[in-house]
Amino acid sequence: MISSLQGTVAEVNLNSAVIDVNGFGMLVQATPQTLSGLHTGREARLCTSMVVREDSMTLYGFETAEQREVFETLIGVSGVGPRLGLAVLAVHEPETIRAAASDGDDKAFSKVPGIGPKGARRIVLELAGKLVPLEDKNQPTAGPSWKPQVLDAMTSLGWSEKDATSAIEQATKDAPEVAARGDVGEILRLTLRMLGQDGSKSSRAAATKVPASR
Repeated sequence: MISSLQGTVAEVNLNSAVIDVNGFGMLVQATPQTLSGLHTGREARLCTSMVVREDSMTLYGFETAEQREVFETLIGVSGVGPRLGLAVLAVHEPETIRAAASDGDDKAFSKVPGIGPKGARRIVLELAGKLVPLEDKNQPTAGPSWKPQVLDAMTSLGWSEKDATSAIEQATKDAPEVAARGDVGEILRLTLRMLGQDGSKSSRAAATKVPASR
């Protein structure tokens, strides 16, 4: 599998380019936007995706790995071949495609030549969950399952949520093995010990209120 090419641009055509890689001319299909950034005689690097068929092996080139990822996801949809996948990328930026797939915006895909209303609806249905906006992918995941229980016990002892959260994070940072075990009572005692509260009546009472993690 050829995942990238780097070499001298030998030719730039309407729908493709030839990249000279150590004397081998590699033909790459690409969008007009990608081709516009290539100049004959200059060095270039492209991320590539190879599509193998019974009678052919075709390379498709992209400026970024994200464009390639979106392309490869698109051609996994029934009825969407490589040429149509390139057409989608020629009309929309990768993040626009991700947003349209996530929001079920079939009209965005209808703007692509060769995709009708029915095809657009099928695309958004099949892409559901496969392409999401990068900002959603980068959202922090929920905290460990024990954290709400320990936080609730701390606030019941009179600590503010902000101070309790800070104390829990510091205590488990200093003792990651305790956090890994997920024992709610043990984590609570560790946090209170750090705050100089271990052994107090309030800590013992709070610990009895918190169920052990399963």
